[in-house]
Order: sequence, then C-alpha cells, then structure tokens
Amino acid sequence: MADTNWVKFEIPSDTRNVAFARTAVALFASQLDWTLDELEDIKVAVSEAVSNSIIHGYQLGEGVVRVEASYADRKLTIVIEDYGQGIPDVELAQETGYTTIPEERMGLGFTFMHEYMDEVLVVSEVQKGTKVILIKEVPQRSEG
Repeated sequence: MADTNWVKFEIPSDTRNVAFARTAVALFASQLDWTLDELEDIKVAVSEAVSNSIIHGYQLGEGVVRVEASYADRKLTIVIEDYGQGIPDVELAQETGYTTIPEERMGLGFTFMHEYMDEVLVVSEVQKGTKVILIKEVPQRSEG
C-alpha cells in the first residue's frame, strides 16, 4: 500500500495567519524525511503563496485562503487557493521582480517558490481567483 496522507484547512485573509499556514504545512510535511533546510524551504514557499493570496488576491480585504497539503509515497503537494481578483497574466506575474505594488513589494514571491520547490503550477482566472500548486519530492538519501 502506498504511503499517503493529507490535510486541508481554511484561513481568513489576514496577514497574521501567514505564520500559522506555513507552520501547519511544515508540521504536516515533517512526517516525511526532510532535512531542516528543506522544511525551511517549504515554509518560505508556503509563506509566499499565502501572502500573495492575501495581499494581491484580496488586496488585504476580506476573503478565505484554502490550504491543502498531501503526499503520496515521496512527493509532497501543497495547494494554496483564493477566490480573489485573479492574475491577468500568469507568465508575467512569475517573472523575477514583477509586482503590482512596486512601492511596497520586491516581486520575488514566485521566484522564491520556484527556487525552493521542484514544481510550481499557477492556475488563475480574473475575478475568480488563483490556485498555486507547489510540488516537492523527498530526495533519496543514502544510508550511512
């Protein structure tokens, strides 16, 4: 039988909840064989995705951010979804340094997600929301 597990939760669109989301996902992910550095990478990627939902998706207004994490065998999949304003140009949004709020933001959120995860998929529809899927495989470690 395959080793699988999952967790789902929703948080209000409030920047105070970013730390909760990243910590909850890291605790869930810790069931797998990650190094501490790899767990930190996962936390950063989750923080960036959740922050994007709150800051850009809902523009710091009311809303709900849905978080799912699951694993099958040695692959962790994390889904961060909002029902906010969506991203008009997903490809442009993922370019290093691109931001819709240049006076306040550096535009590195997606860059960090791509750096720390094996795969980042973004599905977005204007005025309907955005789903970010983060995937990371647990490396095979040699014994000894």
